[in-house]
Amino acid sequence: MSSITAISADKLARLIGTPNCPALVDVRAEDEYRADPRLVPGSIRRPHANPSNWTGEFLDRSAVVICQNGGAVSEGAAAWLRHAGVPADILEDGFEGWRKTRLPLLATASLPRLDGQSRTVWVTRARPKVDRIACPWLIRRFVDPRAVFLFVAPAEVERVAERFAATPFDIEGALFSDRGDLCTFDAMLEEFGLATDPLLRLATIVRGADTGRMDTAPQAAGLLAASLGLSRMYSDDLAQLEAGLALYDAFYRWCRDATEETHTTHSKKPGA
Repeated sequence: MSSITAISADKLARLIGTPNCPALVDVRAEDEYRADPRLVPGSIRRPHANPSNWTGEFLDRSAVVICQNGGAVSEGAAAWLRHAGVPADILEDGFEGWRKTRLPLLATASLPRLDGQSRTVWVTRARPKVDRIACPWLIRRFVDPRAVFLFVAPAEVERVAERFAATPFDIEGALFSDRGDLCTFDAMLEEFGLATDPLLRLATIVRGADTGRMDTAPQAAGLLAASLGLSRMYSDDLAQLEAGLALYDAFYRWCRDATEETHTTHSKKPGA
């Protein structure tokens, strides 16, 4: 019988990639993680020993705890979170259960090193339009919810990356950058193993908007128009990023859930 504080893999998969996703805390032992160094997308690794050292990080949201098989390790860590006032469930059947369902797993080989607060730090050119908003959205929703983004003068990206231990993206020569006709968003999907049907559909729209090839997807022109509008509404890049997250949330949900839906207007007579 499943625990009353357990969430199924299918139900959790519907939350991942949305702003309502709980914090996902991977507490597998190091040897278990090394045996399969992938993560449920959006997970944060924390040691299951001494959970009182890190439960305070999650006081502002609910959490789902993930251990190898959904047993005592995740049950105990979730109980510690609840003791700290954090609504917490466990992932039913743990990492193994998720893996067996063939749901997407985040490849960590290209994951940047973490800073002193266990966050990834990224740097790119200032005044983002399409790709440089799409990529942070992907990272925040599927890779590292606490990621830090630095927007700097184009000529200083590489030096800032070196001096502040940040990972550059969307600049020539970087691992995460354009690849032929593909955009940086495409490169991130490949490197992180996130090539799901909805994200690939979104990548086609991003690519069309970013390269001006509006025939790539009918929605590309709309994304470009909204992106250019946001760039004129906000002079602060981080404020623009926060507004852009909601834009990409909407496009992602369309790509995942609404591509077959059409809008029709039904007129009704007064009093009908």
